[in-house]
Amino acid sequence: MDIEILTQFFMWCTIINVALLVLSFFVVAYGFGSEFVYRTHSKWFPMPRDTFNAAIYLLIGIYKIFVFVFNVVPWIALTIIG
Repeated sequence: MDIEILTQFFMWCTIINVALLVLSFFVVAYGFGSEFVYRTHSKWFPMPRDTFNAAIYLLIGIYKIFVFVFNVVPWIALTIIG
């Protein structure tokens, strides 16, 4: 593999993961499906709505950190050295 292929790979990984991150945030935060997601998950794991909101925002935050650490930073580094 050469550096151009790796740069393209990380670029597309970044685009796809950021799109999924934005989509998941809008689904949960702006109510496009938050009630459906809550009802579905509360059947499996009974919990109050406040606990569910805290858990879902925590998971989105962890996903955002992973996207930046494992996709955005390597893409920027490869772009700089390429």
